[in-house]
Amino acid sequence: MPGFFFSHNNMTELNGKEDCKLTEGKGHKKKQKAFGTDLKNYLKCMVPHIESGIKTSNSRNVMLSAEEVIQWSQSLEKLLASQSGQGIFREFLKSEFSEENIEFWLACEDYKKTKSDHLHGKAERIYEEFVQSDAIKQINIDYQVREATAKKAQDPTHTSFDEAQKTVYILMERDSYPRFLKSKSYLNLLNQLQTNPPK
Repeated sequence: MPGFFFSHNNMTELNGKEDCKLTEGKGHKKKQKAFGTDLKNYLKCMVPHIESGIKTSNSRNVMLSAEEVIQWSQSLEKLLASQSGQGIFREFLKSEFSEENIEFWLACEDYKKTKSDHLHGKAERIYEEFVQSDAIKQINIDYQVREATAKKAQDPTHTSFDEAQKTVYILMERDSYPRFLKSKSYLNLLNQLQTNPPK
């Protein structure tokens, strides 16, 4: 889901008959003006996708309410308990280039529900993807936690990643989560839902 949200006032600026094609202006001043128009057109094209993205992923197709979004500000736990909250927070973390934190946290939540005979394969995948020192999505944990997690992952149990998961959770709670609550993504979504509640 794109990380753009609009208040009702901003959406009226985007109403026009321009199409969604990008155009190139001639000359420097024209290029600047064309870029502004192109950006407006792009954002206008994104509005239907953004609005459709506000729907939660369950089969009842329940729309987000302002009350639910306000609850996200009470704790990171409440934010992560919401499917929509997870998705919007993940988009915010992507904008900060730190989405590996929520991806690791979610992988650990999934891992805890894994049947015992599948633990070894999942533990290996999580370790290689997030924990080992040259992991593609390496999480920010100290050397001791990394080493302890490596040992636990070799003989996996349902609690093998608990210490690393807790470290990453605290990192998100103290660092990314407060910034998320002050971000335009969160504040604009809340404003949009309070101004135009779902019918």
